[in-house]
Amino acid sequence: MKRESILVVDDEEVMRDVLGTLLRDAGYEVTLVADGPAGLAAARRESFDAAILDVMLPEMDGLSVLDELKRIDSDLPVLMITAYASVETALTAMKKGAFDYVAKPFKHEEVLHILGNALDKRRLTDENRQLRTALKDQGRFTEIVGKSPRMQQVFNLIAQAAPSRSTILVVGESGTGKELVAKAIHANSNRADKPFIVVNSGSLPHDLLESNLFGHVKGAFTGAVYAKRGLFELADKGTLFFDEIGNIPLETQAKLLRVMQEREFMRLGGVETIKVDVRIVAATNVDLKHAVEEGRFREDLYYRLAVISVALPPLRQRREDVPALVNHFVRKYAEENGKAVTSVAPEAMQALLDYDWPGNVRELENVIERGVVLTTESRIGRDLIPDHVRQAPRYALPSMAVPPEGISLREVIADFERRIIENTLDSTGGVQKEAARLLGLKPTTLNEMIKRHGIAIPRGERRSREAEEAPGA
Repeated sequence: MKRESILVVDDEEVMRDVLGTLLRDAGYEVTLVADGPAGLAAARRESFDAAILDVMLPEMDGLSVLDELKRIDSDLPVLMITAYASVETALTAMKKGAFDYVAKPFKHEEVLHILGNALDKRRLTDENRQLRTALKDQGRFTEIVGKSPRMQQVFNLIAQAAPSRSTILVVGESGTGKELVAKAIHANSNRADKPFIVVNSGSLPHDLLESNLFGHVKGAFTGAVYAKRGLFELADKGTLFFDEIGNIPLETQAKLLRVMQEREFMRLGGVETIKVDVRIVAATNVDLKHAVEEGRFREDLYYRLAVISVALPPLRQRREDVPALVNHFVRKYAEENGKAVTSVAPEAMQALLDYDWPGNVRELENVIERGVVLTTESRIGRDLIPDHVRQAPRYALPSMAVPPEGISLREVIADFERRIIENTLDSTGGVQKEAARLLGLKPTTLNEMIKRHGIAIPRGERRSREAEEAPGA
């Protein structure tokens, strides 16, 4: 265990020797210096757990040194020592951030006791900071699981964009976790302690949607028997998340654009202008550019929303994340249901890896929840994987039907190429030379493709490579 380090700044050599011996005997690491500039230089070189500082110093007095030490490390506990005890000096030192104050001559036990209290405070401060950081990190990505390169890009983009005021558009197929990304953006912003409110854009008729968004005054329409605050008011200083924003009617789009531009609106039937500070995060599973071309979505609103776009890949394009997602959902639903389920059988995992997951992460989550609930063992067997998942053809071609919003042909081809290589390597026990033969490729070409797709080499390949390199092979 690392010993706690103490900086001692005192111009008297005898006092430095006394404090050095006292502190070392008590188990501390000690750095002794004779003046303020030397003490500040030491504090800039390394981090100390506490400091003992004389008030009367040459060149630079102790109170000035205290100011600079606090600029270097605002949490550093500093114990002031002086031969000129006075209430005024003590109060000045405490106001400047000193932890405590003792007068010469002092009792050794008194110094050790005060120093111990100072170090306890320092440890508590450090622990609280670490806890806040851990909670912040957990809040950012609690439910978003993925180590694939594409998901790491998503995490990096969230981390960069979240602290800004910019509007963010999250794009992805249904079930990819767009709301989770929106929550992560909010949790990692300076609005994290303010409201996060979800607007279900496609589930309400436009008049009711506008009432929900902007509120209304009493008598604004039949049934408005009292005034109501809207979601924009409720989300003030926080984040408003529009789920499937492509479904919002054009007339509501115009009002939404005005609020985003002017940061003010009026309740339905009202005349009073209400100002708000709300960050907009929107999500869509359709191509909004195509919707703009068809006249179903305002072009000016689209560009206002898509200041920063976060594209979530479908699960079939990040298949390497399936095992981590499975383990995450097993833990989650085992805890929720009070069951001692810890894993998925290898043959069940293979079935999950072979499936294309048109419903994405949400569909996978439902399958694992079902398995956890129904299993009577400590792991989910292949028999508990739904028929449509485990009976899916392993070498199924991607669908040739192109959806209205279009596809990325390069991504589809790359995904299929990677799957063919993975399946071939699996069938050959990981032997690249044999896999290359089956695929009609040169071994060097296959190796380059494996690296490009980030495909893990199975153990069988490592064993075959060792055999080929062995003497006489």
